[in-house]
Amino acid sequence: MKPSVKPAAHLRVERLPKMPWNECPRSRGIGAHLPWNAHGRSLFVRLTGPTSGPGAAGKFTDGATGEHGDLLDIIRERTGIFRFPDLLAEARVHLGRPAPVPPDGPAPRRSKSHGGTPEAAARLFAASMPVAGTLAETYLRSRGITLGGNMSALRFHPKCWHRDEGQTKSIPRPALIAAVTDGAGALQGVHRTWLAPDGRGKAAVETQRRAMGHLLGNAVRLTPCDDILVIGEGIETMLSVREAAPGLPVWAALSSGHLGAVLLPEGLRRLYIAIDRDPAGQRAAERLSARAAEVGIAAHVLEPRLGDFNDDLRADGPAVLRQHLAKQIGPEDQLRLEI
Repeated sequence: MKPSVKPAAHLRVERLPKMPWNECPRSRGIGAHLPWNAHGRSLFVRLTGPTSGPGAAGKFTDGATGEHGDLLDIIRERTGIFRFPDLLAEARVHLGRPAPVPPDGPAPRRSKSHGGTPEAAARLFAASMPVAGTLAETYLRSRGITLGGNMSALRFHPKCWHRDEGQTKSIPRPALIAAVTDGAGALQGVHRTWLAPDGRGKAAVETQRRAMGHLLGNAVRLTPCDDILVIGEGIETMLSVREAAPGLPVWAALSSGHLGAVLLPEGLRRLYIAIDRDPAGQRAAERLSARAAEVGIAAHVLEPRLGDFNDDLRADGPAVLRQHLAKQIGPEDQLRLEI
């Protein structure tokens, strides 16, 4: 006889009299055991004992062969039924138990919040801390940026998980965390920049930056905007514009692809697009300028002298960068360049 898979909770010991003992010749109860004598062999079913383990109630032992099992094994041996669902159905018939009623539909599965969702991004941002006095501030200052420490859109996480492509193990590293928000101000994602252990640069890893959440159409709103807005790709790029001209509201779209697709706020009258000096930046500016023109917003392109505005800031300083911006900013916004 095959050993039991697992005792069934349906086959309670107190229901043993309803089992098919009439099929078992010369059976009668003696104390805590029920002997079953068939074909000259003795089988004892334990009527009392613990619910599991050695000597458990409901288990049987064949004194002639040493075989043992539970009550389902007995039914299997007597009926030839081996499929477990069919075996349980047969046991219910013998016990007079009704078949279970299946639910009307599948039980609702609780969806898990996977990495990359706005919910996961919100948890990471909430677990981070303000930038001031952290390695994130050290990093920004190493890029010539002194105004990032008091921006609510930026935070620091000392142990943000990082894993490069092809690696199986994640490693906690310090990171600058930026909030990606929608037009209503709701957090839709975060952008992570992993930092060197001393904060004086990015981490020495293959993937130094990574975003998560819903990014398309949204942006890192570094400062509030009113009727004008300066928007570009990178966080450091736009912080550099702010460093040179603190009166300009700035957003970062995080990439050239997202720059061309960012949703413009209501009430905007003039848009300045701070491009990186590369073909992708030029194409993104063209797409965004066309979209702005469709809704009556005047768009102007701001070009850096070098590769991007952070390169300009680090090479020339904020005063020279401010002079370079003044040549490209419209006369109605020149006052915003004053310190």
